[in-house]
Amino acid sequence: MSRTAGLTTISEDDIARHRSVAQGMVTRVVVLTPQESGPSTALAGTGRRFVSTVSTGGMRRTQEVELGRTIQAVRADDAMLSIPQHALLFRTRRGIAVALAVAELFSRQTDLETLQARNLGSPLQGAEAEQFKRLLSAGAYVAAFTLAAYLLQTIDGESEPADDTAEPDFQFDTPQDALKALVAGLDRAISGCADESTMTARARAFAREAIEGLISRRARFEALTDFGQAHIRLDSDNFTLDGFDVAPGQRRKPLEMSFKKPNEIIGNHLAKHHAMRLARMIVAYDFERQLNPFVELGGFLFTFIGDGQPGTGKTILIQMLAGLINDYCQMAGYPFHYENFGVDQISSYQGKSGQNCKAFVDNVLNPRAIGFGTIDDIDQVAAKRSDDRASAGQQEVTAVLMESFAGASTIVRGNCTFGMFSNYPENVDDALRQRAGARWLVDGPQSEDDYIDIFALLAGKNHSIPLGEHKLFAGQEIKQAVARSYDGHDRPAEEGLAAVWEHFTKANGEVRSIRDIGVYLHMIKEAEPRFTGRAIKNITDAIKMRSMDIDLPDEWFETPEPFLRKTYDEKTAMISELRQPFSIEMVLQEINRYADSEFRYTDRSDATAVEEIIRRERQRERAIGEIEALKQSGRWGVT
Repeated sequence: MSRTAGLTTISEDDIARHRSVAQGMVTRVVVLTPQESGPSTALAGTGRRFVSTVSTGGMRRTQEVELGRTIQAVRADDAMLSIPQHALLFRTRRGIAVALAVAELFSRQTDLETLQARNLGSPLQGAEAEQFKRLLSAGAYVAAFTLAAYLLQTIDGESEPADDTAEPDFQFDTPQDALKALVAGLDRAISGCADESTMTARARAFAREAIEGLISRRARFEALTDFGQAHIRLDSDNFTLDGFDVAPGQRRKPLEMSFKKPNEIIGNHLAKHHAMRLARMIVAYDFERQLNPFVELGGFLFTFIGDGQPGTGKTILIQMLAGLINDYCQMAGYPFHYENFGVDQISSYQGKSGQNCKAFVDNVLNPRAIGFGTIDDIDQVAAKRSDDRASAGQQEVTAVLMESFAGASTIVRGNCTFGMFSNYPENVDDALRQRAGARWLVDGPQSEDDYIDIFALLAGKNHSIPLGEHKLFAGQEIKQAVARSYDGHDRPAEEGLAAVWEHFTKANGEVRSIRDIGVYLHMIKEAEPRFTGRAIKNITDAIKMRSMDIDLPDEWFETPEPFLRKTYDEKTAMISELRQPFSIEMVLQEINRYADSEFRYTDRSDATAVEEIIRRERQRERAIGEIEALKQSGRWGVT
């Protein structure tokens, strides 16, 4: 079951052999449950209860569990099961059969199968008996884990009561005992549900509780080391068992983050503007069609990179965007998943960093939720492929992100976005950086008004200092600020690009046609070789986003009915009515914005290299001087 051996596929024949056992478990099983140990007999006239002097805490009693009847009782007035009822019953039976097949696979690839055969002939003794017991318990753990993971991955539904279910009374004597305990726990979790949606939600919540309980007990089972590297796939059910990596089964806890409002961010006008637009775009996603109208119409931002000096507001921008998406999702009743991938997930074990990164990407890509994934300080997490000082884990992360963001199998549905943030974007691999569809320059407060506004905001009101001649926050009006920011890109800002622009205008005059635009782009390519076809695609995507830079009415996002509850086609039609064609001015602004960033990264990288050379030369001169002093004193060459 090693990953090096490749993917293990379970056959239908393996599962079919256990179908009758599984059917029996969902029909009727007898389990042992803990005996109630609390006092139950009241003493007449005293208000107190009789306490036995004999401990009953370890005693157990039998209980009959009929899961099929419990599911039927959710709609007792109808003899026929509804679709959700049937789905839960069928998935439980199917999951039990799959779990037994996986436990059988575990026994074949360990000594368990051999020891079982020998134990049938005559009871094992001594060390062999202990080994048999350990492996049998491990097989029971594998079966329980498989069933819990199967239920979580195959039962549809995204919301569940957070603390309304309890973990099962785990039994690890045999795989069958372990599965009976889970069936009993599931039966207990859904008993008394008023409707199918509550039943489904509680079933998913129970599966998560079971997984968390199993993971907390994993250290007890020494024989599970090999299974931790197993990679098992059941294509017919879209079920994957990747060792004990249970990304599909992670609990979606309420997002705990210090959210920021747009009015709490001073400066960074363009980045703030794009973040506010993106938050509304992403919740336009249609869960039934599993597609976003903005992907079809253009303008959706799947990946972006935000760069700026330390302290300019990258973290607060993440908090603002996550907060906006979270608010819209709560209003619409959509599930929202935010996750950050950081340096703490870089592992010293070969392949583990790549697995962690892939799990992060899969969590955010989940088409049944709105997702926002961030990679903060990406220059530390993902390495340049040419950097021989980088760890193997960093190189794995680079490869996974490149494949996930613009690989052959990448599908952009429009339900999620990935943001990369860095103080030193020039240290990010060129190919990975160019996979960012947009560049957000996070440069913080810039103007005199910005600094007055940010000081007044952070200082608070516990003072009597007069404001002076200043209209507070007037410079932060988003429409005016964005217009000023876009106007600033009518001409290039970086010295290298400015030289290209000057050469172009002298030779060709003003830009009037697509041919002029192509000539300008080619001249940029000659000056900056990293300005490739992918750069042109990112620029055209940004231009389409500008054409979709429309004010979606606020009333669309105050309640879900006016827009979010509409069908996909209705959403597309409503958005299409608002979009406008783009102009040559927009095209030049986006070309200059993107090309400025490439020249800025190159200049910063070159400046860093020059500073390193200067530092080494200074060290060399200092070393020469000290060597001369040692020679003059006769100490040179003396050890």
